[in-house]
Amino acid sequence: MAKTELDHVSKVFTERDGSKVVAVDDLSLSIDDGEFLVLVGPSGCGKSTTLRMIAGLETVTDGEIRLDGRVINDLPARDRDIAMVFQSYALYPHMSVRGNMSFGLEESTDLSDDEIRQRVDDAAETMEIEDLLDRAPSDLSGGQRQRVALGRAIVRDPAVFLLDEPLSNLDAKLRSQMRTELQRLQEDLGTTTIYVTHDQTEAMTMGDRIAILNDGRLQQVGTPLECYHEPRNRFVAGFVGEPAMNFFDTDLQDDALVGAGFEYPLSEGVRADVAGHDRLVLGVRPEDVELVAEPETDRDFPATVDVVEPMGDENQVHLRFGNGEDLQTNAEELIATVSGMRRVESGQQVAVRIPEETIHLFDRETGEALHNRELETAETAPPNV
Repeated sequence: MAKTELDHVSKVFTERDGSKVVAVDDLSLSIDDGEFLVLVGPSGCGKSTTLRMIAGLETVTDGEIRLDGRVINDLPARDRDIAMVFQSYALYPHMSVRGNMSFGLEESTDLSDDEIRQRVDDAAETMEIEDLLDRAPSDLSGGQRQRVALGRAIVRDPAVFLLDEPLSNLDAKLRSQMRTELQRLQEDLGTTTIYVTHDQTEAMTMGDRIAILNDGRLQQVGTPLECYHEPRNRFVAGFVGEPAMNFFDTDLQDDALVGAGFEYPLSEGVRADVAGHDRLVLGVRPEDVELVAEPETDRDFPATVDVVEPMGDENQVHLRFGNGEDLQTNAEELIATVSGMRRVESGQQVAVRIPEETIHLFDRETGEALHNRELETAETAPPNV
C-alpha cells in the first residue's frame, strides 16, 4: 500500500499551431493508504490525463506527484510500482491468458519461473479465471478479458492500482456485477486504488471518496454522500445524481424567492445563509419533490404532469408549473421521483410541494453553494443484520 499525493499538479499540451491547452489545472489531492478514490467528471475534464501522469505515461508540466513521500515526476513508469488497467484491456492477442499475466513479471522482475507461475495461479484463482489460462484473448468474452486485465495488474502486487474506465465496454448487467466484484477485490487486497469514470453511478457506489473534475479543475472531493447532499457548487449539484437536480433561476425579494410563475418563501435562518446575494438559483432533488392533490401550504404550487417515465420501482414524473388556464407553454419544468406503485398520468393536474429543509441555494453568477440541506448522520445497521 502507499499514500499518493498530487501537489498543485498541472498539465499543459501544446498544439501544432503553438496554442496551449490546459488539461489539468493546479490539482491537489491526497489518497490514503488502501483508499479507493474515484475520479469522475464529464469527457475532457482531465481525469484520464491525471491518471496517466500518476502512471508516468504523461509528463507533469507543474507541481509534484509523490508516492509515500517520494517525488516520482521523473521516475520511469516501470519503476513506479504502479499497475494500470486500461479501458481497452490492452491484452497481447498472440499470447495466452497465462502469457499476458506473466509477461510483465518476466520483463521487470528477477522472479524465477516457478515464482511467476505461482503468482499467476494465485491471481487467476482470485479472479476466478483458472480455467482460462491456456486460452487466447480472442476466445474470451468482454467480462473475461476484463478479469484477465485485472489479474495481470494483481500479479505485480503494486503499491497503487490505476483503473481507467475499465467497465465501460461491458453491458449494463455485467457492469453492475463487476462493480461489486471490484469493490470486494479492493477490500480484500487493501491496495490503494484510483479509479477513473465518467459514470457518476459508478462513482457513487464504488468510491470511499470521489473527486469531481470539470475543465481540468477539481470541483469537490468528499464521500459520495457529502458530494450528493452538500455540493460545493452548482456544477457538482447538477452532475451528481440521476435524474439531475432541478434548478430554477430566482430573485430574492423581501422574504421570498421569486421565479417564473412561483414565489417561494424563505425562513429567517435560510435568508441569513444567503445574506448579500439576491440573484439565486433554487435547487431541489427530484426525490425531494412531493406530489399532493391540492396546494395546502405556501410551498405548494399547482403543476401539470407532462411525461411519466415508469422505472418499475419508481416513476420519474416530468411536470410544468401551473395548470388549467394558468399553464403557460414556457412554464418552468421540473422532475419528481415517486413510488412505482403510485399511478400518475400525463395531463393530470396536481400540486408540487418543495419542503424547505430539502432545498439548495446557489449564487447565480458564480455557482457557489450558499445553502445546502444538512447531511443527516447515517443510521448504522445493528450487528447480524
